[in-house]
Amino acid sequence: MRFLSSGFSHGKALMGIVDGFPANVPIDADSINYDLARRQSGYGRGGRQKIEKDRVDFISGVKDGKTTGSPIGYLIWNKDYKIEELPSVYCPRPGHADLPGAIKFAQEDIRNILERASARETAIRVVAGSLANQLLSQLGVRSLAFVRQIGEIKLEEEDIDDWSFEFLNRIIPLSEVFCPSPEKSEEMKKQIDKAQKHSDTLGGVVEVWIEGLPPGIGTFTQWDQRLDGKLAQAVMSIPAIKGVEIGEGIWASSQFGSKVHDAIYYDEDKGYYRKTNRAGGIEGGMTNGERVVVRAYMKPIATLGSPLDSVDIRTKEATKATVERFDTCAVPAASVVVESMCRWVVAEMIVEKFGGDTLEDIKKAFDDYKNGRAKQWSER
Repeated sequence: MRFLSSGFSHGKALMGIVDGFPANVPIDADSINYDLARRQSGYGRGGRQKIEKDRVDFISGVKDGKTTGSPIGYLIWNKDYKIEELPSVYCPRPGHADLPGAIKFAQEDIRNILERASARETAIRVVAGSLANQLLSQLGVRSLAFVRQIGEIKLEEEDIDDWSFEFLNRIIPLSEVFCPSPEKSEEMKKQIDKAQKHSDTLGGVVEVWIEGLPPGIGTFTQWDQRLDGKLAQAVMSIPAIKGVEIGEGIWASSQFGSKVHDAIYYDEDKGYYRKTNRAGGIEGGMTNGERVVVRAYMKPIATLGSPLDSVDIRTKEATKATVERFDTCAVPAASVVVESMCRWVVAEMIVEKFGGDTLEDIKKAFDDYKNGRAKQWSER
């Protein structure tokens, strides 16, 4: 499977094409639109979110509520369509694609770069990830995402250890910053208010959980087929994401191996199991049967209300960077995009491993493997 996106931030529409998606997968457009709405929400968002009310418009590949096996084409129309009226931009913003993009494509008007490099493109990714989720849900695979940190305010490990998937699913939507802790949520909102007061921006950390995957999704046999590598690439491709962690990877780098690796145990009822999951559910580029845990580290948004020093690319004179409309904090929205990309990668690797042109083919192969070989090896 693969997907492509096209479109400008203030153009007529964003366009996506999903290719290689299996046939006969039931598609709930309301669920996709719900994910699009979540991407537009969250404390600290800017004025654009009050204008756009994103909804997916399928133009091919979905009929009578199911996929047909042909490429899925879809549009997200922009209400804020005004690209022909917007002024040219000549003063690049530090931290954005503006200057290197203008040099790469020989464009004097930086608007030709920023309109495509804009994070609005991630709406297309959310649709692709939501489509992937509708396939995964048919296989009993589920995911969620939450905010671990905004600015200096973060959840500690002891805050998370006892939380169940079901609890998080209930409580995350109640937080304006998508953080499961009501106390930390309020502290995060105060940090955002402080940044907004100074026309500044904030980054943070989001975490994704994926459950229901049997051992062996991904492989160690080639570098570009390792699941952790594919997840890292997909998440790092999201604008403003500057780091990706699987499990406790960052913490583990400063520890002795005896404190890091998850000891293996065996029980006749549940087969092989671990008491810890510091590997984040992935060993040797493959799932090991435990929960997959992915963390993404997001830098502050590059557009600032109090712009940094820059240079006019026409005159080379010192100036201030251009100010476009911006979010004070988009970490909650980023959690939706990160989850979408993780969903996509997992679905892509499942389709690759279990093959088949239809949902029925994939489901049979997946269930046979999960309840057959994977279960038999666990019971040996």
